[in-house]
Amino acid sequence: EVQLVESGGGLVQAGGSLRLSCAASGFFFDDYTIGWFRQAPGKEREGVSCISSSDGKTYYADSVKGRFNISIDNDQPTASLQMNSLKPEDTAVYYCVIVLSPHPQTFLAIGTSAGYWGQGTQVTVSS
Repeated sequence: EVQLVESGGGLVQAGGSLRLSCAASGFFFDDYTIGWFRQAPGKEREGVSCISSSDGKTYYADSVKGRFNISIDNDQPTASLQMNSLKPEDTAVYYCVIVLSPHPQTFLAIGTSAGYWGQGTQVTVSS
């Protein structure tokens, strides 16, 4: 059984930083994309960032470009999302997701329906 365990959420003031981590167990595939979706109250789920295990290609939502950085360790596999210059609008529950495709665009297209999901971690940014 595939399980994703997330850590690193919390409360931070605007302008601060947080680092999310995601560790997968029971996962034995070589080609995949791992990343995060987030969902704020009253808003649709949004793909935030992801990274391909095969070529390291990344995707960032326009709203986080230049502020967030995703990295991967294929040996575990694990992924981390370094979030800098946080804004109140970044407040959401962040979900780690793995999709069995090495293409970030596929991650965005099918991640909500065909991916493995973590339990979610709350990120709250105060103004």
